[in-house]
Amino acid sequence: MKLLFLILSTVFITTAFSQDITSNKFGKGISILAKDSSFSMKASVRFQTLYEGVYNRDNKTWADKLLIRRSRLKFDGYAFSPRLKYKVELGLSNRDHGGEIDETNNTSNLVMDAVIMWNFAGNWELWAGQTKLPGNRERVISSQKLQFVDRSLVNSRFNIDRDIGIQLRNKSSIGSVKVNTMFSISMGEGRNITANNTGGYDYTARVEFLPLGSFTSKGDYFGSDLSREPSPKLSVGITYDYNDGASRQRGQLGSYIEDISGTRINTDLSTIFADIMFKYKGIQYMSEFADKNNVNENFGALGGGNFAGFYSGTGMAHQLGYLFANNWEIAGRYTRIKPDDISYSSLPDETEWTLGVNKYIVGHSLKVQSDFSVRDRVGSSSVFQFRLQMELSF
Repeated sequence: MKLLFLILSTVFITTAFSQDITSNKFGKGISILAKDSSFSMKASVRFQTLYEGVYNRDNKTWADKLLIRRSRLKFDGYAFSPRLKYKVELGLSNRDHGGEIDETNNTSNLVMDAVIMWNFAGNWELWAGQTKLPGNRERVISSQKLQFVDRSLVNSRFNIDRDIGIQLRNKSSIGSVKVNTMFSISMGEGRNITANNTGGYDYTARVEFLPLGSFTSKGDYFGSDLSREPSPKLSVGITYDYNDGASRQRGQLGSYIEDISGTRINTDLSTIFADIMFKYKGIQYMSEFADKNNVNENFGALGGGNFAGFYSGTGMAHQLGYLFANNWEIAGRYTRIKPDDISYSSLPDETEWTLGVNKYIVGHSLKVQSDFSVRDRVGSSSVFQFRLQMELSF
């Protein structure tokens, strides 16, 4: 009996602690490939743990919180042919879900991306499904790969986010200048909408010029110069978006607008984005400008009869950082937001100064970020904000 017990114990312990060995590396996900090469899939998991403290300078109060800012599952690869790629991303944290509303069938918004990308000819790709629109650069950069703890106020106020539709994309050259063009037609009301389309559709066009050639490892779409570009690299992007018959405050985002009788109203929103990305030997500079217009100047009410206009105005953000040889980084950002007079009244003119300090342990897959901001709001409270965040992605 003692021998049998010993054998069974050994088998149990060996089974419990045995593991499959994989050649995948940390931060690169887990990749599988069909034996006949008919499909591939890479699965990855990431999350951000965030501490945030805010001091209100007017009433001298302190408030803080600790939360899982983002938690994501991501799957991508190809199906049938390497020319037919796909991407699926699920958001698991409360901040990712959004509120439950009739237009999303009163369920949580788990699906961030679900898109097929078909390389049908040369450098042309057709995308179909739900994903980020080709809007401002900072929005398209993954939240995993930001230079600061989070995106700027320009992005949070003006971005056109994700939507469901089709996109046509091309990469070409004019002499030594790389040119990327993107066009999209989408529903115009954001992600996971199950109700019938309200108003018209959303139309987006973007062009990017890279006069100094391509960035290393697509560095024009991740924060910090982790590639330490040996020669200067520059990308200049311009986007125009027209949301015909928008019914939400910011087009794809925000609450639905109603008149005093409770009937939803629409307006046309047009948005222009301009941005640049520059990198060279550890230096990164990025700048963005946004101008959103309420074409029809319609406004109405939110729940409870509170006044609310479709959000419009201008904003700009400039950020500059330097990555030291030991992978510590220091960065600064200046942001200025100026809403139009008919915009949503609870969002005032704002100016924000931010200083960030980061440590990259395994690139953007394992890092610790911190930043301190001073935010001044015209006619409202001004605050000091401190944030500390850890990112883990594998």
